[in-house]
Amino acid sequence: MPNFLFVYHGGGMPETQEDIDKSMAAWGKWMEDNGPSLVEPGNPVGKSKTVSASGVADDGGANPASGYTIVAADDIDAACAIAKSNPMVVDGSGSVEIAEIVAI
Repeated sequence: MPNFLFVYHGGGMPETQEDIDKSMAAWGKWMEDNGPSLVEPGNPVGKSKTVSASGVADDGGANPASGYTIVAADDIDAACAIAKSNPMVVDGSGSVEIAEIVAI
C-alpha cells in the first residue's frame, strides 16, 4: 500500500482555551477515525523559507506549509477521501495538498 504526504496549508493556532479544546478534540477524533492509515500523524510546522536558485525567500512563499501527516492508502483517491474529513478542511480554515511518496 503506498504512502501519501499530506501537506497542510492555512489554519492557525487557536487563541482561547475553548478554541484549543475544540481544535484538539477535532484532531483527536480525526486521528482516531483514521488511526490505521496514519503512518506518521505528523505535526504543525514553524516558520519556513523557500530556497531556489534565485536565493532564499522568507515565510515559505505564496502558500506556506503549516503541517504534515503521512498516510497509507490504496491510491490517491482513497487518500483524498481521508483528507476530506480533516479538521482544517471541514472547518474551512485550510487545505491539504496530497502527493504519493515514491520509493526509490
